[in-house]
Amino acid sequence: MNAIETTFEVLLGIRTPELPHRMAFSETTNGSDAKQTNSTIGDEESSLEAKPVKSKESEDPFGDESESEIKYKIMTWCTLEVMIAETISLGILSLPSVLAEIGMVAGVILIVGLGALATYTGYVIGQFKLAYPQVHNMADAGMIMLGPMGREIFGIAQMLFIVFIMGSHLLTFSIMMNTLSAHGTCTIAFGLAGLVISLLCSLPRTLRKASYMAIGSFISITAAVLITMTGVGVENAGHDAVQATVSKPFPAAFLATTNIVFAYAGHVGFFSFISEMKRPEEYTKALYLLQGANVAMYLVVAAVIYRYTGADVSSPALGSAPGILPQLAYGVAMPSIVIAGVINGHVAAKYCYVRLFRGTGKMSKRTWGSFARWGAIATLLWSMAWVIAEAIPVFNELLGLISAIFASWFTYGLSGVFWLFLNYGKYGDSRQKIGLTALNLLVFLVGLFTVSLALFPDMMREAGTDGLQCAVGLYASGVAIGTDSRSSSGSFSCADNSKVEH
Repeated sequence: MNAIETTFEVLLGIRTPELPHRMAFSETTNGSDAKQTNSTIGDEESSLEAKPVKSKESEDPFGDESESEIKYKIMTWCTLEVMIAETISLGILSLPSVLAEIGMVAGVILIVGLGALATYTGYVIGQFKLAYPQVHNMADAGMIMLGPMGREIFGIAQMLFIVFIMGSHLLTFSIMMNTLSAHGTCTIAFGLAGLVISLLCSLPRTLRKASYMAIGSFISITAAVLITMTGVGVENAGHDAVQATVSKPFPAAFLATTNIVFAYAGHVGFFSFISEMKRPEEYTKALYLLQGANVAMYLVVAAVIYRYTGADVSSPALGSAPGILPQLAYGVAMPSIVIAGVINGHVAAKYCYVRLFRGTGKMSKRTWGSFARWGAIATLLWSMAWVIAEAIPVFNELLGLISAIFASWFTYGLSGVFWLFLNYGKYGDSRQKIGLTALNLLVFLVGLFTVSLALFPDMMREAGTDGLQCAVGLYASGVAIGTDSRSSSGSFSCADNSKVEH
């Protein structure tokens, strides 16, 4: 594995960066520049030296844990199941419908291509963390690159993104309960039940305890999609309605591909995961395991379910199975629907917790006060997520909105910015650097392009205009969601949302 990592690093050409004069989170370094070696980031012989900055934000987020009552930095690369549980969940349930929208060939190419690109961008995040060990979240990275303004912008964006993801899990929970109970009660009640269950599971403060639940999450989503694939395969054995290509208006096809972006949108939590590892330099092993599992599962599940259901595939895909199998699949998938949301909720709560109490010693105390503070943060975040789930009651539209505003930036665009920041002043040092500079500029543009076009299709579809105006496109997306809110299954409605045409 070490040889593979070394080869991967050499091919990428990412080496220890010149630390900027704004060392850590400080505007200055008290007149001293950071010393740099020429070795690759992660090499055990390399070192980054600078005069310490007397600021709690410039230190390791959890500090010295030798005397701590609660220890956070105890994860190893092979116990980072949380990365798989966070990523392989709701995203996989929308992929068969993506193939129905854009065709088998384009869908497979995009799943593999975006997966490979997500692997690279995830690697860059790891390099940024090794260069700046004090980074715990996207807000910390924003502070390093842009100062206080960057911290607030990146922090707000990260929190909004994760809370929207939490909302999508609560929405899926209510769809699941309506399916299992044949709409046994008001959908709002199901949403509140999901809120309470998710909140209770979010109470443990360490990632290690959350990782125990993550194992069950992965097993449950795997079993659920296997049930669905078996059901549609047996029921539609003679089905032959697969289309290699599908002719769709560009806006509709592009909006469908944002669900693939969402399926790889685990990067927003990577800084937090690495921060709780014993050996952060081993993060790349967990990344390769994650991305290999992602691409393989996404390809198999999307292709098989689409092969046997064609254009009639449901989203979430568990509803495509015949007879009582959707109820069975949803029942089996319940742990994943809950736990994957809990992992995201843990990342959001940990961001607030670290931001508020970093360097105070309160995070490492096993006291009722510390537990109450964590519980209050989790309660507030899950309450916000529930409001979002009730306000935007259509699964695909919620995923599309999340992907449009946030996912492409955190998964692709920002990693390009991180690389350019790490390698500032070295873009033309060699042909390899020139090539990687072009690649990361492209990664940045992919994020920008995806945000622009993903927000814009509703306006293009309704007004027929040819401009590219993100603000107008976001307004149009809001109009579309508002239309749904006035339907029989609209916002804060007791109607059965499992019967909505997705």
